[in-house]
Amino acid sequence: MSRPWWMEGVAFSCQPNCGKCCDEPGGIVYLRPEDAQIMAAHHGLEVDAWLERDCRQTLDGRWILNSDPITDICIYLDDDKKCTTYQARPAQCKSFPFWAENVRSDRSWSKTVSECPGLDAEEAFIIDGDTIRRKILDDRDASRGFREWPPK
Repeated sequence: MSRPWWMEGVAFSCQPNCGKCCDEPGGIVYLRPEDAQIMAAHHGLEVDAWLERDCRQTLDGRWILNSDPITDICIYLDDDKKCTTYQARPAQCKSFPFWAENVRSDRSWSKTVSECPGLDAEEAFIIDGDTIRRKILDDRDASRGFREWPPK
């Protein structure tokens, strides 16, 4: 089996005031139980209270972040396109642009490159293949999500 193309590393640097990965109407951020714990603590809430306030469940029961009811974008993206919970953000957010769906084919990666200015930024630095692998696995783990709190 050959090594994935991204194992050689990929240049990337998250860009200030960009928010392109967060301001997509209809975007979904799946949560792991540890994401819910971190985000609840960040907001000074118990997990069940934070889930009730800032999240909803999908039709199959997985917990996801709420979107703004008017713009349908992430509730934590401010008017300056900055994440108001950046240090506590969920794993799926931390993993972008290295989501499994983005690296699975040349076509999906080309689309990601065209939408993410951090992938061709002058100040981008090489993200090594092992880090990218961890981000892909974190994204997959987040996509599985969780359905009840506390998890069993």
